[in-house]
Amino acid sequence: MTQPDVVVVGAGVIGLSVALAAQDRGLRVTVIDRTGPAAGASAGNAGAFAFPDILPLASPGILRQAPKWLLDPLGPLSVPVGYAPRLLPWMWRFWRASRPDRVRASTIAQAQMMQLAAQTLDPFLERAGLSNMLRREGQLQVYEGAREFEASLPGWRAREANGVEFRHLKGDEIAEYQPGLAPRFTHAAFTPGWATIDDPKDYTIALADKVRVNGGEIVIADAQALLPGGVQTSAGDIQGRVVLAAGAHSHQLARTANVRIPLETERGYNTTLPKAAFDLRQHITFSAHGFVVSRLRSGLRVGGAVELGGLDRPPNYARADAMLKKAAQFLPGLDITGGTQWMGFRPSLPDSLPAIGPLPGRDDVICAFGHGHLGLTQSTATAQIVADLLTGQTPGIELAPFSPARFARPA
Repeated sequence: MTQPDVVVVGAGVIGLSVALAAQDRGLRVTVIDRTGPAAGASAGNAGAFAFPDILPLASPGILRQAPKWLLDPLGPLSVPVGYAPRLLPWMWRFWRASRPDRVRASTIAQAQMMQLAAQTLDPFLERAGLSNMLRREGQLQVYEGAREFEASLPGWRAREANGVEFRHLKGDEIAEYQPGLAPRFTHAAFTPGWATIDDPKDYTIALADKVRVNGGEIVIADAQALLPGGVQTSAGDIQGRVVLAAGAHSHQLARTANVRIPLETERGYNTTLPKAAFDLRQHITFSAHGFVVSRLRSGLRVGGAVELGGLDRPPNYARADAMLKKAAQFLPGLDITGGTQWMGFRPSLPDSLPAIGPLPGRDDVICAFGHGHLGLTQSTATAQIVADLLTGQTPGIELAPFSPARFARPA
């Protein structure tokens, strides 16, 4: 094995994007992953570059809706009873992050990250030779009645204040963007800045291929512990500056460096239907129900929701079935037969912002994890930031809101 300058732990979309950005700066890179490229959440997401999605999950609005959602075990938010005690410290931090002043600060930080992500996407895809995989069809966010729509307006005002373009629609205007929606959806908002990748798994595998073409190595091994100047793996110790991009498993490695970071696992579910299941014109978000329908090259993907249940519990595919049944009601012509189900782990921090920057006490380890459901969206921005840190350059945005030290304490 060639001695690398950088060891990236994680072969998901974040880790591989970081690897490519580091190679563009002339650094030799080795990527380590326990199962290989695109084996986790990077394979089963909705394929969206959701640049307009700047509002943090931790917010007063979510706190108001959470009790109602939690009463429905198959609803948009679920916490398995046996896991709830373990979740209490994370929920305490989530509650604190939902204060209005914290939400305003998080929204500003997220908006800056999204602006950088939008600016870096096209150049990144062009350098990787993958521009042909991107579609710019926009997103339609739909609402059932005036009351639900009016409740969303503070969020749209926040987006407007941060430069997000959108158009509000009503009645027959909605059908011009997406025919076939149930008439219960009387209001909508269209965000043209939303983009979609042809297929997130194919895209992530293509990134891995490019890393190899550029001379990088991808090692299938279990990263076991952070060492001074490297990482211990099941394939032997590898020396180099470490980028910790192991998604929902990242906090476990951080603990080996005596750092505890409150990372939780949003278990996301989806069903991918055949392409002919419905004539979908663009990504549709059913906000009040916590799921989306997106058009990919592999088919139509119906998925979302949040199950805070850790890494070890078996999947509860009844959640995927529940979303599929709702989708059939909301899109009456949708054929829900012949689908393939999936469950994956989204790494979620309590203030809805990722951890990007040096691991506390370890300047030789750079964190790049905790993006929640925005990993694909923020992958190219994260890659540029980490490449800047690796080469001693000043990142294009203020990193204090994303610092891992904002809530780290000794393990």
